[in-house]
Amino acid sequence: MSHLPKRLATFGLVAFATVAAAGCGSSGNSTGASSSTQKPSTSSTQKPATSGAAAGLVPAAVKSKGSLAVAADATYAPMEFIGPDGKTVEGADVDLAKAIGDKLGLKAGVKNATFDSIIPGLAANKYDLGMSSFTDTKEREKTIDFVTYFSAGTSFYTKAQGGTEVTGLADLCGKKVAVEKGTTQADDVTAQMPKCKAAGKPAPTLSVFPDQNGANLAIANGRSQIGMADSPVADYQVKKSNGTFKLTGTPYGTAPYGVAIPKGNGMAKAVQAALKELIGGGQYKAILDKWGIADGAITTPTINGAQS
Repeated sequence: MSHLPKRLATFGLVAFATVAAAGCGSSGNSTGASSSTQKPSTSSTQKPATSGAAAGLVPAAVKSKGSLAVAADATYAPMEFIGPDGKTVEGADVDLAKAIGDKLGLKAGVKNATFDSIIPGLAANKYDLGMSSFTDTKEREKTIDFVTYFSAGTSFYTKAQGGTEVTGLADLCGKKVAVEKGTTQADDVTAQMPKCKAAGKPAPTLSVFPDQNGANLAIANGRSQIGMADSPVADYQVKKSNGTFKLTGTPYGTAPYGVAIPKGNGMAKAVQAALKELIGGGQYKAILDKWGIADGAITTPTINGAQS
């Protein structure tokens, strides 16, 4: 989750006065966006329609199951969040996961999980895929494989009234910052601490929350001053916050999102082929357009394409 991971917040929150922590783990009891602002997700009853080529690359051990267990931290709208029924995971990553499953001849079932539990779950073969705004990094590639499918940076946001201003990471010195646990944003703030001290400035105070909703609430109630999230997520949450938040500063650190896959299990080539078919056939663009994130589109999915 900038999740970059991004992961990168259910900001269609029913106004911040009624914000509740999103459900963690696989219970699905998360607070989602208002039903009036959501778009219908792909029907879970749709029968997979394979094109042949990508499906032929699925390892026998996965194909025999007939389905894909996909994990997502459903607090990161518009990428993944709990829908208006209070239990169904929806969003761009969900639609892409289902489309990938169709290309592979497998029904993708998306489960809600805390962000920092997904990579260990993949390593333990609890999940077949992780689609939760994961930034593909060299460190993560030591544990799991990635197939890139999107490009995003990190943006800063603050309260629209009584908030603070930053132009970049250097301006975090002395600020109270809220982020989600396990994200690259948490790493970035931690890395900034000694830089602030070296410049004779106070280090930022970092508050880390189990999910993005917790970070959002801390900013809304004034316990923190600055939030950081993947750019598409920050943009979306500001738009859906009914004037509670605003963006500040300049986005930084553009990097690829990746579909996370158990290391070396043979699924990477199949997922890459499925994405190529979706891009070539126009379904990929249609999904990004649906969620208003077409600016992050890529043309060539890459296996383990981390930039750093």
